[in-house]
Amino acid sequence: MASPMRSLLTDPDRYLRSFRLFLEKSTEHQSMREFMERQLPDVIASIGNGKPTINVLSVGGGAGEMDLLILSKVQARYPGVTINNEVIEPSADQISKYKERVAQTSNLGNVKFTWHKETAYEYESRMNAEKKSKKWDFIHMIQMLYYVKDVPATVRYFHSLLESQAKLLIILVSGKSGWETLWKKYGSSFPLDDLCSYVSSGDLPKILDSAGLKYQLYELPSHMDITSCFTEGDKDGELLLDFLTETLEFSKTAPPELKHQLMEELRKPGCSENRDGKVLFNNNLGVIVIEP
Repeated sequence: MASPMRSLLTDPDRYLRSFRLFLEKSTEHQSMREFMERQLPDVIASIGNGKPTINVLSVGGGAGEMDLLILSKVQARYPGVTINNEVIEPSADQISKYKERVAQTSNLGNVKFTWHKETAYEYESRMNAEKKSKKWDFIHMIQMLYYVKDVPATVRYFHSLLESQAKLLIILVSGKSGWETLWKKYGSSFPLDDLCSYVSSGDLPKILDSAGLKYQLYELPSHMDITSCFTEGDKDGELLLDFLTETLEFSKTAPPELKHQLMEELRKPGCSENRDGKVLFNNNLGVIVIEP
């Protein structure tokens, strides 16, 4: 009998609700912000040397929260220089939120925005069809490599678009995170429908080494409060379980044995720690900065 489990991505509205709850319950954005404040200035220290315009490409820019933080750091390093910021993002909803955020942000006078409503693969296909290969001074791909069919090919393609002083920044869940534990044990039980792949920062060194690329790795500590997942019938808990398993209504559609095993696993040290009566899931991130 076919499993009633369906991919969470088949219901974009519930996916977005679960994603927003994940951001609310986790330190994901705080961890990224700390990296942008502390390490990003060094990463971008030479990307615009002597240039009248700095070209930045955001692959999977979402609603633009991290993009605007990145742009503020580029502006601080290269005051007054024109920045051409192009965004690849397949969700119309996210693009409209991004545009709202730009409209509400001051000090963006020297930044020119262009949005492309397409996936990374569609962008690559369009550029190839138009026989274009625009070069970029900084490319970033934040939490988006899960949604490409061929991770090594995607990384190689965007790396090929780097200028001589440029950098490619990738942020993914860490190979040492609870996600890695969960995916290795239960990934094959979740209904992915080819919509995304389980890739972590632990998978990238092999890909980059085989392509002969130079890179630096950073580990960002982060956690997510999943205490509500252990309260039967808790609406937030159910949404977080959907997000953790990429499964629509996981707690209602998963076979009882799978649900039982997964709930046990989520409490174990490989996934989470108990602190002050809360279950905190290991949401560590890996940052990879790749040289031209």
